[in-house]
Amino acid sequence: MSIRVLLVDDHELIREGLRRAFEREPDLSVVAEASTLADGLLAASAYQPDVVMMDLRLPDGNGMEGVRRLRAQSPMLGIVVLTMYADDNALLSALETGASGFVSKDARTEEVIAAARHAAAMPRSFSAARLAGAMHRKLAEPGPRLSSREREVLQLLADGKAVAGIARELFISDSTVKTHISNVYEKLGAQNRAQALMTAMRLGLLSPGSTA
Repeated sequence: MSIRVLLVDDHELIREGLRRAFEREPDLSVVAEASTLADGLLAASAYQPDVVMMDLRLPDGNGMEGVRRLRAQSPMLGIVVLTMYADDNALLSALETGASGFVSKDARTEEVIAAARHAAAMPRSFSAARLAGAMHRKLAEPGPRLSSREREVLQLLADGKAVAGIARELFISDSTVKTHISNVYEKLGAQNRAQALMTAMRLGLLSPGSTA
């Protein structure tokens, strides 16, 4: 069975090069192309590809939003982020957003093809050549300074406790808990519990097995 690929990139030369590379492979075929985010989402719905190669910078939006929407609609769709802006933040954002892989546009053709095959076979398993290095550099960055009480509140949030439960556990008022949570969110640059816990794990403030 051929792996059906959708190309989403606003540069015609990039799409043409990818199409030629894929169609030289007996197990890969390009079923559709799109030059905008909106057209890419429509094509994904219409053609039901096995893999979407998604550019990050598109005329009508950020490709990462496309990754989020595609992943929400199709949990087993292979999604590869293909970009000229292959910095650590973009790579880690692709991981968090649910992409299957991340490849720089200046990568060798063999690496791009391998990413597409990986995405088709294991869409929920992230693959990127520089992942280990990016994670190491991110964890080495100086993290936010949480007070001992804020760390306790963060851990209880990770344990799944609500405000009232944290208050009982720490023998403090609900309003004090809310203040600590607000401070934690601000220091971690988070808008909600999920973002706070994800950021805390990435920064090494929580161990991988500590979230409920």
